[in-house]
Amino acid sequence: MNILYEEDGSFKVGSIMADNTTSLQVENVSGKRSKVKAANVMLRFTQPALADFLAQAESAAAGIEVDFLWECCPPDEFGFEQIAAEYFGHAPNSLEAAAALIRLHSAPIYFHKKGKGRYRAAPPDVLKAALAGAEKKRQALALQARYTEQLCRFELPAEFAELLTQLLYKPDRNTLEVKALEAACAATHLSAAHLLQRCGALPSTHDYHLQKFLLEHFPDGTDFPPVELSAWDELPLAGVNAFSIDDATTTEIDDAFSVEKLANGNWRIGVHIAAPTLGMPRDSAGDKLAAARLSTVYMPGQKITMLPDSVVKAFTLCADRVCPALSMYNELDGETLAILGHESRVERIHIAANLRHDTLEPLFNEETLAAGKLDYPYANELTLLWSLVQKLEAGRGKPSDNSAQQVDYNFHIESEELLMEPLAIQLGGQTTPAKSLVMAGHPNDRVSITQRRRGSPIDKVVSELMILVNSEWGKHLAEHGFVGIYRTQQNGKVKMSTVAAPHQGLGVAQYMWSSSPLRRYVDMVNQRQIIAMLRDEEPAYPKNDTALYATMRDFDTMYAIYNDFQRHMERYWCLRWLQQEQAKLANAPVRAIHESPLPEIIVNAVVLRENLVKVAGIPLTFRAPSLPELPANTLVQLAIVSIDLLDLDVQTRFVATVEGEAAA
Repeated sequence: MNILYEEDGSFKVGSIMADNTTSLQVENVSGKRSKVKAANVMLRFTQPALADFLAQAESAAAGIEVDFLWECCPPDEFGFEQIAAEYFGHAPNSLEAAAALIRLHSAPIYFHKKGKGRYRAAPPDVLKAALAGAEKKRQALALQARYTEQLCRFELPAEFAELLTQLLYKPDRNTLEVKALEAACAATHLSAAHLLQRCGALPSTHDYHLQKFLLEHFPDGTDFPPVELSAWDELPLAGVNAFSIDDATTTEIDDAFSVEKLANGNWRIGVHIAAPTLGMPRDSAGDKLAAARLSTVYMPGQKITMLPDSVVKAFTLCADRVCPALSMYNELDGETLAILGHESRVERIHIAANLRHDTLEPLFNEETLAAGKLDYPYANELTLLWSLVQKLEAGRGKPSDNSAQQVDYNFHIESEELLMEPLAIQLGGQTTPAKSLVMAGHPNDRVSITQRRRGSPIDKVVSELMILVNSEWGKHLAEHGFVGIYRTQQNGKVKMSTVAAPHQGLGVAQYMWSSSPLRRYVDMVNQRQIIAMLRDEEPAYPKNDTALYATMRDFDTMYAIYNDFQRHMERYWCLRWLQQEQAKLANAPVRAIHESPLPEIIVNAVVLRENLVKVAGIPLTFRAPSLPELPANTLVQLAIVSIDLLDLDVQTRFVATVEGEAAA
């Protein structure tokens, strides 16, 4: 005797070996024996043979019309043998009964299961709705399959054009598009970004990285609403002419200097800081905007400013203007240049010139200072400042060549404007135009990377005078009982604090950021405290003000995020630079016939540790797995095999070590 039984939602057959009333020992077609509960047995049969029964029953079930079977069903609950007799018009044999059971079980939309072998026909309205839903699902699956097929052929479905932002950065795995994209990624063994790039959906790898950052930290775009500055009291006009020293691309000019010979033979050195807090008191509209951004975001070729352009233009220390400023005047001994005293004021200052690194550095450097060359504007003032900052640096216990081996890298992007249709992105339930997110990053843009040794006279003049005012203002705030936000370093750990404490790395008793209020929100907070102290007013932030602690916490977090993003984009442009070099070699006028269209380029790199290397001349580090075991600081040659601008990765092949004069 054989049985048809249900197990794990499917039907199986077996030969009875032992019948124990409540359970049976059965042997299936393959000879495997198992225990089956009697309650799971649907029917018993002898014909046809066990090996053929299930196949014949399924074939017979396929021939049963579901719609006709549903019409044959009574309105109440019924058993499968009952409906089999109704459908076939006679008492069913075992094969017909099994066929009816299998057909009932395979159509849950038409027949609702009510127990072992028992069903109930779906009511007409329920069936209609269920069939409509099934058809909709069928069409959706067909559409999903079409999407996947197109993507696997590296064709972008037309429906994807307006969904690229979500697909890349905010994928909803419940949508057809994301399911199709994931299936295509699995089939092609590519990431979503790489697959969409192959489909031509990412015209700019630069914008891929930029938009990811903006959508996370600037979801409403980078534009500012209109800001109205508050009026401030008339300020006295200083009787000096100041000059600034900045990079050629700097527009947020925070600091300037003045040099004046006093009647008593001493010198008075002025350090003048832009004062945007005069027009943006605490909790004003402008202050809230700055508090939301916390800092200017820098990246090669562009930046996202902390303050609106209108505010920057109102307070930047631009040449040929009279600007409001927070000034510290330092009186120096006319012979020894020892600082005899400090005086701080809130005033208007005339900015006579904006000196730029690219034009000033060839004139004002160690060689021209040693030769006594003074044939350029502000040469006497700069020479005096150079003598002063050397004394200041020595007084902090830092040797003058402390940073002589460190190099800064400057990125210059020659941009070709990328014309794109603005995307509409859906985030947080709101549709936001992404026009402001599409920025320069054309594939034909070119990058140049130049080196600049840190610790030059220009650097030291600016940095030492900034350390001086940030340390002194921090000291004065603490002496007057005003809280501020300090940067401290003890036992090698740098942290933010509202309590004045030593900064061991700089060699000062206290240090705060207050010299870049156009670019850092912490500096604005501290500037408000300093101005209130100088005017003998109540502090803008009293002790234990929760807003001060929140600013300190949020700034520390976002400043680290912004710096990581800057390094991320610098790595991107380093890889673009390598691509440029590869393109130059590929387009060389004389090339052998057997060479590949994209030849490998050879770069020099320094081993940092194990297989971690840094490319000579640019700030790019990466792992070189093919590198043999070499000591640190070994110079090697690597062949660039491939460059991935989406993963920001580079694959290399070890060529040789460089020895002798070349390594030196």
